[in-house]
Amino acid sequence: MEQFQLQPPKEKLQELADRYVQNKAEMERETLAFDAGARIRQRKSTDVKGDLETIVKWKSPRSVHYICENSTEEVQAAIDAAISKPENVQEAVSALTKLTGVGLPVASAILTTIFPDQYTVIDFRALEALGHDQAGVEFYRQYLEHCKSLAKSLGESSEIQIQSGYPAETELRVLDRALWQWSASKGKLEPE
Repeated sequence: MEQFQLQPPKEKLQELADRYVQNKAEMERETLAFDAGARIRQRKSTDVKGDLETIVKWKSPRSVHYICENSTEEVQAAIDAAISKPENVQEAVSALTKLTGVGLPVASAILTTIFPDQYTVIDFRALEALGHDQAGVEFYRQYLEHCKSLAKSLGESSEIQIQSGYPAETELRVLDRALWQWSASKGKLEPE
């Protein structure tokens, strides 16, 4: 049996992703987050802690005050370690989760904004849309590989299309938006 089972119908994924981008407030937060991630990736950030706070505001606004507890030096060290080997999921996630207020979902969001073609967000909404409720770093690596493969397959079959003009113009980001929107449309507010 396959570990992940897509819950929403494939033919609805593009519609769900398109509905997601209609939320102007959400897309404004997402745009700011991906702009911050791009600055970090390009090593053009003049305020890495501020950029990290912007990303966390997008993913988990309630966690932003925890980020403030980290020193600028701690944030810079964690970011440097995470982006030094972007292909190593374990090391990148571990570097970020050493920061106060950064668990796996927030670390995945940070990495998604920095490397949108390599990472996607793992949270209870996306997991629900794939028939799961488990999380951990190794699990995230498997989840990430599954999402990359699924996004590529859905893109090749034209079941999803890159959403031009929005942050992170990748099939992986379209899939994440669709999974999130499917779960949100069911009205579930928090994980059980």
